[in-house]
Amino acid sequence: MVTVELWIAIAVIAVLLVTALIVGLVRYRRRRVSLSSKDTATPLDRSGGYTASSTITFSQSAPAEPVERIDTDGLPAVGDDATIPRDAPKRVIADVLLPEPPVVEQPPTAPAEPAAPAEPEAPAEPAAPAEPAAPAEPEAPALDEIAPAEGRLERLRGRLAKSQSTLGRSMLGLLGGGDLDEDSWQDVEDTLLIADLGPAATDSVVAALRARMASSQVRNEADARAVLRHVLIDELQPDLDRSIRALPHADKPSVLLVVGVNGTGKTTTVGKLARVLVADGRRVVLGAADTFRAAAADQLQSWASRVGAQVVRGAEGADPASVAFDAVDVGVETGADVVVIDTAGRLHTKTGLMDELGKVKRVVSRRAEVDEVLLVLDATIGQNGLPQARVFAEVVDITGVVLTKLDGTAKGGIVFRVQQELGVPVKLVGLGEGPDDLAPFEPAAFVDALLG
Repeated sequence: MVTVELWIAIAVIAVLLVTALIVGLVRYRRRRVSLSSKDTATPLDRSGGYTASSTITFSQSAPAEPVERIDTDGLPAVGDDATIPRDAPKRVIADVLLPEPPVVEQPPTAPAEPAAPAEPEAPAEPAAPAEPAAPAEPEAPALDEIAPAEGRLERLRGRLAKSQSTLGRSMLGLLGGGDLDEDSWQDVEDTLLIADLGPAATDSVVAALRARMASSQVRNEADARAVLRHVLIDELQPDLDRSIRALPHADKPSVLLVVGVNGTGKTTTVGKLARVLVADGRRVVLGAADTFRAAAADQLQSWASRVGAQVVRGAEGADPASVAFDAVDVGVETGADVVVIDTAGRLHTKTGLMDELGKVKRVVSRRAEVDEVLLVLDATIGQNGLPQARVFAEVVDITGVVLTKLDGTAKGGIVFRVQQELGVPVKLVGLGEGPDDLAPFEPAAFVDALLG
């Protein structure tokens, strides 16, 4: 009995185990299927490898014309597609006789006489050719109105005094007290040296002041000003010939040679000098011998066109001596009164360029004598311009000095030193950028501006 029950229990357990195993397998398969990815069909590429780079564009086309509908089913249509049904009764077409138009008999007309041949017309005489119009003459450029040269330094005194009054105020402050001790005289000497008078001119001025102050009764600043003015004017040697040698000779023009280092304002000085000469009634020829600077000839041409002067120029890089000679030759042939030659700027330390400048003067002298050699110095560089001036004086024997930019420096003593060391007069001074700001140098007017 016990054995039967045992086998029944075993059988039940076995059935349960088998059932559990089957259920587990079914669940496992379902879970495996749900976690796997579905196979997707890969679309077939039918493009043949072509890929469009732009999208389709749309436009509005013209409306299509309606096509006549042909009825095929015997049913009537509606609207624009309506056609005549096949079984619709047709109208009988009858022939109708139209009345014949009446015939109108016209009387016979006489045959027309042949027209007489027209007489040939005489050929028209050819028109006389029109005379060519004379070419219009180019209008002459308007000439500038040139300020008179007389009294220019007086008119520009105020501009000069603004920059030069430092020396005058310092000197009058020292001398206005009357008797000076050695320390005061040392201050006077230092003031003159700072103003760029140089050692030689300073010693000369101090010696003259000592003598004047000892023999004069100096009680106030006005007395000191009178003494100082007299001494400074004497130091500038007012008796020197400061005229520009620009008067023509019997059969040849006068020749002026303008020299100097780079940047001193030579070309501008030549242009301003041409204005002064034209205002004085002179016929002027300008020689553009600065062939190394491309804009020099154009700048000179601009100055000349404003006053009616003639310019002789050469190719860029041409021989300056050749251009200068041609300018003098043109001046001789045209009967000019004066020829002004602008030369290229050159450093005094360049031996080759200085020799070339000497060649320019020698070549020009074969055609006409050089009457004036003007050295242009920049007043703003003060005593640093003196070594330059000495070398130029040795090479071309300068006859006068032009001090430019004198209104831009507070050291007016350079005028004294230039004359003292070079032994040539300062003839012209530049006091501004205006076309008429070139003035003849007048010692008395300059000292008055210096003292304020």
